[in-house]
Amino acid sequence: MLFSNEMIASFNELEMALYNYISQHSGKVVYMRIRELADETHVSTATILRFCKKLNCAGFSEFKVKLKMELEQTKKARLNSPQQSVVEFFERTLKGDLDEKIKEAAELVLEANNVIFIGIGSSGILAEYGARYFSSLGKFSLYIKDPHFPIHSKLTANSVAIALSVSGENPFTVTHLHQLKQEGIKIISITNQKLSTVAKLSDLNIPYYVTEEFVEQSNITTQVPVIYILESIAREIHKQLT
Repeated sequence: MLFSNEMIASFNELEMALYNYISQHSGKVVYMRIRELADETHVSTATILRFCKKLNCAGFSEFKVKLKMELEQTKKARLNSPQQSVVEFFERTLKGDLDEKIKEAAELVLEANNVIFIGIGSSGILAEYGARYFSSLGKFSLYIKDPHFPIHSKLTANSVAIALSVSGENPFTVTHLHQLKQEGIKIISITNQKLSTVAKLSDLNIPYYVTEEFVEQSNITTQVPVIYILESIAREIHKQLT
């Protein structure tokens, strides 16, 4: 990475002006001559060369090569269509033992006095949705975001936690699960694959197997399978309660 947080923090006023221009016109800069960039940014060519050396580039030409390579690496990824993601989920998962796992999860929840949902980011949003959906269908549930949230001993007795995580490696979720397990709480996890840390910490893991997708640093993997699994568990619970 050309521009790390530490590097940006070290820039002086002129270097910051250069950085701002380059970050906003990177596609244009890779084809500019040093004199053209100097004219556009109102700095000297010597300042640009010092800027390049600060970025561990021998000169302006090497800087442009590295900038172009970085641009190519961060081009917007081609995303699967929603239909393709759903088909992938059904083909990979529904041919397996998903129905059995959903019934097993429903039984664990029915046996529990309390249900706690956990997750962070988009998984946290779905955890909150899951808690509301379960409560609407007759099994009161709570979404707890803070791993340090004080849980009364009455809540930990005969309780089950439902953890949501795409990668199954989120440090927040892993830490939260460790704390819940120490309280004797049973864990159901819904992850994108079964070999993750979250899955291994769980009493029951329900994997859904879709291709993970990223745009720059953001994980934008479809969450449709998670909604399907959550609603299926809740409906199974409701069926057994009525």
